Amino acid sequence: MRTTGINHVALVCRDMQETVKFYTEILDMPLVKTVALPDGGQHFFFDCGGGTAVAFFWWPQTPAAAPGVASVRHFPSDSKTAVGSMNHMAFNVAPGELSACLTRLKAAGVEHVPVVVNHDDSAAGVCAEMHDGVFVQSVYFTDPNGIMMEFAASTKAFTEADVRHAPQGATVEV
Repeated sequence: MRTTGINHVALVCRDMQETVKFYTEILDMPLVKTVALPDGGQHFFFDCGGGTAVAFFWWPQTPAAAPGVASVRHFPSDSKTAVGSMNHMAFNVAPGELSACLTRLKAAGVEHVPVVVNHDDSAAGVCAEMHDGVFVQSVYFTDPNGIMMEFAASTKAFTEADVRHAPQGATVEV
């Protein structure tokens, strides 16, 4: 079996109107499919490029968000989430687009980290300046549902040398 990519990621929103406005007007992702669910809910799909969609469910009685369990409480100081949760979602952008992403988020009043974050293999995992060891540059922001998102620009391809750590065992029972 060989997968060819991600078709869509399905999340849950608190307000479909607000979510549609954010993803279509601020992130420029066209709304490409809407589904009415039998329980009065909705399932909407946004084209995020490359044949991939981000989709949202909405239900009349959606449970409240659970920051620190199902989503990031505060980035970067408190970014751990529970087993089975989605920590964040990263959208590919070209390296030259990150400054424009920051400008657009700020102009729209979107909560975001106000700098480009350089990810590297240092003990901290991030650095202030770009160097040969930086593998991705990121702009982090929060959507209207409190979901942490990222614009990510890869700076180099991964190689076999990038897989250097053995996986750890279970910490909790599912």
